[in-house]
Amino acid sequence: MEFAELIKTPRVDGVVLRRPFLPTVEGTLCLTGHHLILSSRQDNTEELWLLHANIDAIEKRFVGSLGTIIVKCKDLRVIQLDIPGMEECLNIASSIEVLSTLDSVSLMYPLFYRPMFQVIEDGWKSFLPEDAFKDLESMTEEWRLSDVNKDYSVCSSYPPLVAVPKDVDDDTLRKAAAFRHGGRFPVLSYYHKKNGMVMMRSGQPLTGTNGRRCKEDEKLINATLRAGKRGYIIDTRTVSVAQQAKARGGGFESEANYPQWRRIHKAIERSSILQESLIKLVEACNDQSHSMDRWLSKLEASNWQTHVKEILTTACLAAQCIDREGASVLVHGTEGTDSTLQVTSLAQIILDPACRTIQGFQALVEREWLQAGHPFQQRCSQSAYSNSKPRCEAPVFLLFLDCVWQILRQFPCSFQFSQHFLVLLFEHTYASQFGTFMGNSASERSKLNLSQKTVSLWSWVNRPQEVERLSNPLYEANCLVIWPSVAPQSLLLWEGVFLRWKRSSRCLDEAYDEMVHIIQYNKELQNKVNNLRRQLAQLETEEPLLQTP
Repeated sequence: MEFAELIKTPRVDGVVLRRPFLPTVEGTLCLTGHHLILSSRQDNTEELWLLHANIDAIEKRFVGSLGTIIVKCKDLRVIQLDIPGMEECLNIASSIEVLSTLDSVSLMYPLFYRPMFQVIEDGWKSFLPEDAFKDLESMTEEWRLSDVNKDYSVCSSYPPLVAVPKDVDDDTLRKAAAFRHGGRFPVLSYYHKKNGMVMMRSGQPLTGTNGRRCKEDEKLINATLRAGKRGYIIDTRTVSVAQQAKARGGGFESEANYPQWRRIHKAIERSSILQESLIKLVEACNDQSHSMDRWLSKLEASNWQTHVKEILTTACLAAQCIDREGASVLVHGTEGTDSTLQVTSLAQIILDPACRTIQGFQALVEREWLQAGHPFQQRCSQSAYSNSKPRCEAPVFLLFLDCVWQILRQFPCSFQFSQHFLVLLFEHTYASQFGTFMGNSASERSKLNLSQKTVSLWSWVNRPQEVERLSNPLYEANCLVIWPSVAPQSLLLWEGVFLRWKRSSRCLDEAYDEMVHIIQYNKELQNKVNNLRRQLAQLETEEPLLQTP
């Protein structure tokens, strides 16, 4: 299929672009296979380049011969296009609807994108499991890197290489995988250098109503315990939900079969609930009633902040078990690809200062989300505006980023990156020119050969000028564990995402950028002063060249 067949009217002149709090722009609208472009001959106006993949929904309106298209984007932008001529408007709208809903992987933009920047570092090779394991080997000899899943036959959502206890052989792993949802047997997520405790993740055990057990699974997770130590199993479902899972063949670990492990249930909502919450939150943020009481009521009714609190609370619990209780932890929900990953990755941000750096956070996203099998393509195919009935869509990763922002806001000097990095990741999970978030697992990305056919987002992020743009000028390396507050008054609405297209948020961004410039100027000034002091001190200690009589 050719893109030209889907574009009824490729170009329209005299189109007016309207955006909140920005001047109107008149120009020529062009449709290509992947972009909606509006260019103007007016001075000092930027071209609008909008990926069709970023369009969540459109609305059409007509007044006489003038047609209007309201474009609602996955990054929560809303723009208006006034198009002269009813036929042209209908043709443009029809083409956008088709082009923005193409689900054929072979037609996705990352496969056509050619970078205009020099690729200094191949992001596809930046965070390989082998390299991460070398760091683990320098700290302990109790783990090994297994290739039991090298052909993705044991677990389709796991990477080819996984870290497992050294004393557990591959045959045991295969049998344990048959006992876990989706074959997701317990694997190493994090090793705490301070005390040698570990955090693992997996899918739920398939105990069923008959209380089935698997000695190989028991051996696998017991192999992570030190002599005389107990561990904690953090189940991200309520007790009732976990009980109901038994009727569908799932379940949880019984104390009789896992006597050295204490099970704790936490309540993190399933994906369908989270999608409804995002829709209600965005609706509240777009409320034009100007009534504070109404706005706060709608915000509270969305339950978004409640989800943030639940996830952060569970992550703090996991971190507390490891750091303060000196106990190892196994985290799972049902599939082990959503709430499980939120908890394990946030716990690492709390515990490990390396995860708070730009490179370390990329490694965390790669290890705990991309390689761990979070289904990005399913979860991010729709955002908050889509008129289609949600299937598998859910803002699981966006909620994780929101939680990271909450911690960053509470500890503004402990993160090397600013919120701009988090916003960039949000944008690229929903629509991107890079292949990083394509597919639902390492297996799918391997079959599509994305590392050869597309450019990695990390290749863009790790350019020196981009690293500088995403850096936090307040950063001071902090090697300590940081404990975020989850009190309601400590958790705020993330304006940088949910109000970013509103005037107040834009003013905040401008104020932040101004603050960054001032801080950078002060640092440069301080460096000059320090250099002068060193030169003066050096002059004072040197012998004079001429002795006075």
